[in-house]
Formats: sequence, structure tokens, C-alpha cells
Amino acid sequence: MAKRFGMTLVILLAISVASSAEEPLASASAYVRRGMQRFQANLIAESLEDFDQAARLQPALSPSLWQRGISLYYVGNFLAGRQQFESHQTVNPHDVENATWHFICVARDLGLEQARDALIPIETQRDSRVPMAEVYQFYAGHGSSEAILAAARQAATEQASMYAHLYLGLYYEAAGEADLAKHHMRLSAAAKLQDNYMHDVAKVHLLQRAW
Repeated sequence: MAKRFGMTLVILLAISVASSAEEPLASASAYVRRGMQRFQANLIAESLEDFDQAARLQPALSPSLWQRGISLYYVGNFLAGRQQFESHQTVNPHDVENATWHFICVARDLGLEQARDALIPIETQRDSRVPMAEVYQFYAGHGSSEAILAAARQAATEQASMYAHLYLGLYYEAAGEADLAKHHMRLSAAAKLQDNYMHDVAKVHLLQRAW
């Protein structure tokens, strides 16, 4: 029942977003907002069009468009996704999430070994979100999934659980372990959160993979 309700909600959101798709927008920020709405409605290619238009209208904004990198990942353009996250690093140098998305783009394109070699250096103490330090160590090959989950359990928040399972799911997908990826992504999407774009990423991921 919950799954059916969630699917219905996405369909209704997609219809609503599509109905305004041809409306002219006045600014780059308006295109970013609509791009995010389109992504949340599982309209990935359309979201990318809006993020690209935002960058064309305001080129200085381009490095900040981490949302564009995520959309590029889901359309399978891993090289462009990698480049977007490398650009984002110049304006947001302490974000573990940016390094992880860069990692999975490289991993999907060139493999896990090259992804580790290319892992963006991050001072993890500068990113206080739990369990991002443990996630970074795991992606670097020094940590464990158990450490990520233990940190999330200790934090005892829905957000920590969502992050833990999201980044485990993304890693296992890049590693070709579909069953583990599905398990963790479902748990991430099941977190009780509202108005959280990364939580929406988990839900869209399930739709994209028909999980």
C-alpha cells in the first residue's frame, strides 16, 4: 500500500511539473528550482535540461550545480558527472557527498580501483554530518559498512540512517552488487524525512532501477 501511494505521488508530481514545462522562466535560479522538481518527479533528462539552461544563463553558477552532477549520473553520462563534481569541489571543498558522487561516477566509468585512485581528498572533520566521515573512509578502502551503520545507529536520527544506506547502496551498485545495493537503497528511501533532496534521490533511484 505504501509503495503504491508513493508511486501515485510521483506520478501526480510528474503531471504537475510537466504541465508547467513550457512556461518561460525568468532566471537561472528558477531553472534550478524547476530542475530539482523535475528530478523529484523522476523526470531526469528534463531536470538536466533545466540545470544546463541555468548554467547557460549564469555561467558563474555552474560549479555550484551539484544537482546537475546527480542527474548526469542517472542518465549514464558518468564522465560529465565526474567533471561536474570536480568543478563543485572548487566552491565546496569540504563536502564528503561531493567526493562520493565523484567516486561513483569514476567507478561506473573506469572501475573501483581507478575511483579510489581519483578519490577527492576531504578533511572529513570539516563535514560534521553523521556518518559522512565513515562513508568517506569506506569509499577510500579503509573503513567498513559496519562502521557506517554503527555511527548511524549511535546518532539515532532518520537523516543519519538515510545517509548511511544511501551511500552504501550507491557504492554497492558501483561495485556490481545489485542485491546489496537494492537492500540499502530501499532502507534509505524508507527514512521518515520531508523536504530532503538526498532522500528524494534514494526514492528516485528505486524508480530508475525498478526496485
